[in-house]
Amino acid sequence: MALPGSRGLWLAATSTATVKDMTKTLEGRIAVVTGASSGIGAATAQRLAEAGAQVAVVARRAERLEALEGVLPIAADISNPDDVQRVADTVRAELGRVDLVVANAGVMLGAPYESADVAEWERMLDVNLRGLLHTGRAFVEDLLATAEADGRADLVHVSSVASHIAFPNYAVYAATKAGVSHLTRNLRTEYGPRGVRVKTVEPGVVMTELGDDMTDPAALAVLDQLREMKTLEAGDIADAIVYAVSAPAHVNVAELIVVPTAQG
Repeated sequence: MALPGSRGLWLAATSTATVKDMTKTLEGRIAVVTGASSGIGAATAQRLAEAGAQVAVVARRAERLEALEGVLPIAADISNPDDVQRVADTVRAELGRVDLVVANAGVMLGAPYESADVAEWERMLDVNLRGLLHTGRAFVEDLLATAEADGRADLVHVSSVASHIAFPNYAVYAATKAGVSHLTRNLRTEYGPRGVRVKTVEPGVVMTELGDDMTDPAALAVLDQLREMKTLEAGDIADAIVYAVSAPAHVNVAELIVVPTAQG
């Protein structure tokens, strides 16, 4: 659970084969995906590459990135602004001007508010919010230039249904994701008129590694309970992202909530 999610609310009647046919318009695009060493990030990077995009993948675990096929691996910690700038410089030098950014990197460390390790709060703030802010800032000039020249550029923020649904013991995680979702809405007012499509994808329960490093028993119990339902797979969210960025330039799939049917 990222409190992530899937194919649920978006095009229920569309088959996977049809979705893949629709993504051939990504030929020639240059993309960056953060948090790409596993889960939603890895699946999204693979889908984008299959659809014809050149893709740079970013995460801390270099060996995981190097195992992905057909992408440019860049080991970096996006909570470090200097690392983010190095990523941007490397991608431009190796692939060219970026027109698609998927800011997916995130951590989920649930715990009761009164007993949580404050260092875990700082980690979530550093990755989920500050890292996402620096990622967008590092590439926004590329996105604006591409939108002006070619008419299509995308900044995708991976948030969570936790941004607007309450879960016990996940208050700080949910607060960071609420910040991501509302940041996205505000950035649309700045960049939509300039041709950049800013969008958020809010997954429900997805079977990924997110949350596996939690140590608090109460938060882990909530996660285990949610995972007992038929959850989504990372590829379901990747399909939703590819669908959203494949739309015609004048169409922005601005907010996409994707949950397992069992989650409601």
